[in-house]
Amino acid sequence: MARAYSGVLGSIALSLVICRGIFTSSFPEQILSQGLWIFFGFSVIGYCIGFLADQTVCESVENRFRTEMGRLRTKAEKQESETAS
Repeated sequence: MARAYSGVLGSIALSLVICRGIFTSSFPEQILSQGLWIFFGFSVIGYCIGFLADQTVCESVENRFRTEMGRLRTKAEKQESETAS
């Protein structure tokens, strides 16, 4: 997920820098140099966001799984104790 966010956010930032450069009639070298810095910067930001999102989703799924397993274990123990009586 982190690489996907990195690629998408960097590409969007690069596209916006190119559009801004075209509208302001900047030189291609200037557009490219600004675009590369912005691309790498936003790629790092996107990677961090994607990493945090991935960790959050994994934690949420794990917590939900553990809660459900605990509920099922309690239910099974209750049924087992009722049949043993």
